[in-house]
Amino acid sequence: MSVSVFDMSTMQHLWSTPQMREIFSEQNRLQKWLDFEAALAKTQGRLGIIPQSAADAIVAGAKIETLDISAIAAEIRRIKHTLVPLLKEMQKHLPKEGVEYLHYGATTQDVVDTGLILQLKQAHAIIKGQVAGIGAELIRLAVEHRDTVMVGRTHGVQALPITFGHKCAIWLDELSRHAQRLQQCEERVFVVMAVGAVGSQASYGPRAHEIEAGIADELGLHTPDISWAPARDRLAEYINLLAVMAGTLGKIGNELFNLQRNEFAEIEEGFTEGKLGSSTMPHKRNPVAAENVAMLSRSVRYSAAMMMEALVQEHERDGIAWKSEWKAVPEAVLVTGAILFQALALLKGLRIDKTKMQANVEMMKGYLLSEKVMLELGAKVGKNTAHEWLYEASMSGIEKGMSFADALSGHHEIADTFSSAEIDELTQPAQYLGTIGEQIDRVVARERAAPWMQWPAA
Repeated sequence: MSVSVFDMSTMQHLWSTPQMREIFSEQNRLQKWLDFEAALAKTQGRLGIIPQSAADAIVAGAKIETLDISAIAAEIRRIKHTLVPLLKEMQKHLPKEGVEYLHYGATTQDVVDTGLILQLKQAHAIIKGQVAGIGAELIRLAVEHRDTVMVGRTHGVQALPITFGHKCAIWLDELSRHAQRLQQCEERVFVVMAVGAVGSQASYGPRAHEIEAGIADELGLHTPDISWAPARDRLAEYINLLAVMAGTLGKIGNELFNLQRNEFAEIEEGFTEGKLGSSTMPHKRNPVAAENVAMLSRSVRYSAAMMMEALVQEHERDGIAWKSEWKAVPEAVLVTGAILFQALALLKGLRIDKTKMQANVEMMKGYLLSEKVMLELGAKVGKNTAHEWLYEASMSGIEKGMSFADALSGHHEIADTFSSAEIDELTQPAQYLGTIGEQIDRVVARERAAPWMQWPAA
């Protein structure tokens, strides 16, 4: 029976991707626990702490496909313990020597935490590849629309001219910082847990550090300097990083949602044959991709809030905070994977309507250039006087339905200061873009050479 948006066949494609569902599947979760047990036994066998034959048997038996997950689940419900039923099920398939040395010195949190880190590391590789893909699309859009003039809006209304490429380059610049954060957090986040019941490593004996390092090496993880059982900042950092990145992508989705409004109609997401906008209004082409990206980002932020709660631990560890991560981490990663996948598809299929953008620029009949005219006029008569004259001309022109150029020409003092040709030149939107082109070129050149742009798609 399906009860979650992640496993409902009709909804899971909106909230997750097949790759992420596989990583956070029950089978893979349990396999990662077995991977820890195998790495522990292999290390202990190599160090002579347990018989090599026992280590070999444990490594060979650490395969979830040979175990009965239903039986494990039933036993978990019976004895109220997360890990022991898995170990008991595994012991059924081991020789006596392997049974005796399975889970030797480890505690449950060692296994479960390391398993979660291994899942997260798998997902991390996919996330990086998707981020690089989005970066490539933003570079393409920034270059292609470097000089595509559109309206820049502040407080929801028209302000000054910009270009669509500038908007995309700003998104690219922001995404680049997230890429840096993803790289920088790896050494802190992808760390083994092998510290025993209260973090003392007493159960691992005098060679505890060697065991810890051996497990980490087997699993491709880093080693901490001290127990992090009650210090959950590593996981909180990663999920909050996903939340910040999801916030950026949600903002992009929200912006592209708004630019598709019929009143703006400056862009449109890719339309495929058969795509339906409404059950009652056949004409509708809804911005479903953009709105879904914007919607999903909210879910990640709330998972991040749960991770912040998990930072408060009782004493050396407790399940009140710890177990909440079992929900927050998978959900945050699953949804982030969906956001990245859908944002990439959205950007790839984006249609830019240059004609409509130009029409919207002209909607204000040149008044978008009031700042430019004020600065040019101010250089001749002083800024305050220029502002007063332009206010008079603008208010009069707007009331009479005149263009900005005609309003300027109709103001005696301004007409005496600028010729008609100069007024015409001053009211051309493409002539007031500042350093937008240089900014775009600088960001694009930097990011084309950035290491994160070479991250492979997973």
